[in-house]
Amino acid sequence: MSRPVVGMVGGGQLARMTAQAAIALDVRLRVLAASPEESAAQIAADVVIGDHDDLDTLRAFAAGCDVITFDHEHVPTDHLRALEADGVAVRPGADALVHAQDKLAMRERLTGIGVPCPDWALVTTAGELAEFGDRIGWPVVVKTPRGGYDGRGVRVVATAAEAADWLERGPLLAEARVDYTRELAVQVARSPHGQAAVYPVVETVQRNGICREVLAPAAIDEDHALAAQRAALAIAAELKTVGMLAVEMFDTPAGVLVNELAMRPHNSGHWTIEGATTSQFEQHLRAVLDLPLGEVAMTAPAAVMANVLGSDDPERFGDLYGGYLHCLAHDPGLHIHNYGKTVVPGRKVGHVTVTGADPDDLLERARHAAAFLRGEIDG
Repeated sequence: MSRPVVGMVGGGQLARMTAQAAIALDVRLRVLAASPEESAAQIAADVVIGDHDDLDTLRAFAAGCDVITFDHEHVPTDHLRALEADGVAVRPGADALVHAQDKLAMRERLTGIGVPCPDWALVTTAGELAEFGDRIGWPVVVKTPRGGYDGRGVRVVATAAEAADWLERGPLLAEARVDYTRELAVQVARSPHGQAAVYPVVETVQRNGICREVLAPAAIDEDHALAAQRAALAIAAELKTVGMLAVEMFDTPAGVLVNELAMRPHNSGHWTIEGATTSQFEQHLRAVLDLPLGEVAMTAPAAVMANVLGSDDPERFGDLYGGYLHCLAHDPGLHIHNYGKTVVPGRKVGHVTVTGADPDDLLERARHAAAFLRGEIDG
């Protein structure tokens, strides 16, 4: 078999970490990046600079690739269908990926196949939103159907008037605000011939809509964990996803509810680089190339990942690379990943992972290193 070429649309940190996994598999990764400064463009051997919104650019990028995949969901759906009509292997395909691109399409499909979700409604006017809120109780969550991530495109409102500006731009997804005990994520890999593998359920700690920490495995009831994994496997099978699927969920006393989907490697799975036998990035490549999927067992009883976010006070932000000296000397068991990004308040610029047996100890160590790298503490 000749050495395969995987084209990844998007040059962010997910593509950067996929490039590292591609080396061990002897897979050639071609990256479509918006600029040479993007995270993956700095380190990948085969980089094309171009606009993922331009169909001609996508067609030229796909030429010579065995398969096309993504590190984000922002490629227009019509462009994906055009590539498929050209005979390009697009994985996940447009019919699956639209459920990660469009939250209304996702809610309609998941409800139709019986996946437990929060109460929801499509609203186009303030009156429809008011009716929904009066029926299920205020406050409610409103989401723009497309384009939102890391808390963007999501708003909690106590009255319909608070969403008036968004309603002027088009329909919204309105959802009940869930009284949950914790937020969860489940990752499933699925290949074109239908093989699937599901990772342990993890807890995600969110602040201001952005994931700050991931704890693996989640400390939840076994029946809830099994229900979460079964729901994720069912979604992958029903939508015919190919590659990694991340299913974000709410854990409630009555069971788990599906929140959102991502059809690519995901922040909630970064812990798998050191914490699982097969990382999510290697698994994604295996899946889109229809190779046998790898083992998903954890390499230690527990793993914790802490994101390093850009500080609101840039003058206090530490030197990420220089910080290695202090963090690694203080705790040689840490694994620090730097994305090579310009520091912007709230931007994910790196992460720290630590594995071991004591979850509380791991969380303290990961938090300490992330805080040092952010410049929040001096020692």
